[in-house]
Amino acid sequence: MAKKRPAAKPQLKDGEIPVVGAREPCPCGSGRRYKACHGRGAAHAATELVQRPFEGLPGECDWVALRELVPAATVPLHLKGGLPEGVPSVTLATVLPMAWPALRREDGSVLLGLQNDSSSGDLARDMADTLERALATEPGNPVPARRVPAEGPRLQDLLDTDGVFEPVVHSGFEFWIPDAAGAQASSPEIAASLERANAAAIPTVKLTGVDAAYWCETPEKNHLRWVMPHPEEKLLDALARMQVAGETSLGEGTKLVGSFRAHGLMVPVWDLPTATTAADVEKPAAQFAEKLAKALATDAPLTSEERRARGGLTNRQVTLS
Repeated sequence: MAKKRPAAKPQLKDGEIPVVGAREPCPCGSGRRYKACHGRGAAHAATELVQRPFEGLPGECDWVALRELVPAATVPLHLKGGLPEGVPSVTLATVLPMAWPALRREDGSVLLGLQNDSSSGDLARDMADTLERALATEPGNPVPARRVPAEGPRLQDLLDTDGVFEPVVHSGFEFWIPDAAGAQASSPEIAASLERANAAAIPTVKLTGVDAAYWCETPEKNHLRWVMPHPEEKLLDALARMQVAGETSLGEGTKLVGSFRAHGLMVPVWDLPTATTAADVEKPAAQFAEKLAKALATDAPLTSEERRARGGLTNRQVTLS
């Protein structure tokens, strides 16, 4: 006698299907595993990364730095058409408590987190979705993560692209809450999250004389990490010319050791002696910027020595995203 098959679960519409583990049954009710059903589209979307998600926004290089390099920072954001009623401010933050994508404070202001995972492969679309939901969330509540629709606005559609982007780097994460002492008394979870985040934060300072350059202190040595907007191939040529000419130093004991590649931009990195402060590299960084501009303007073919130097720089690149 044939076994009875279990009744089929009612099928859900695509927009209603939550994300589950790859080997779990797909919530749509098809009977297939998630990875072989609706998870296939999600995985495909994740591989189609937008290489420069912050392109077109003011301060693109600083967006990249705050996303990948800076532990604690905030930036006031300016919306197209101004702020909605009941929203006194919108602030970008590197990280929020409990890794929330966004938070609507009791006073109606919004904190938008930057260092969160992307579900669509386009950070600008993910963050725009979070921002729209944050603006509509009741004050006093976080905004949860969700899978972002394939079609939707991007940050470039919501933010005033003519506005300024001026990061403020903090020594810790007390900016999460207006009154840290009061929050610790009322929310042990947030207090614990704040303590963990502060313990892991690396001291970081933004240079004032050049754009998107950040000094940081680590136990072994200090570093300067500088996000640059120039096309990668042209920047590698310029750095190779400067290296051969002995012009990549930022002072005694400093060394250009390689670069990161993050969100479509290059981030050259210098090792600095432990005694070298952010103030110590302000003047050398400004001088480096002038020499770099001259090297970028040169179109002559690289010499054999410069080609070797370029190869060394390329081999020392690490891709962050």
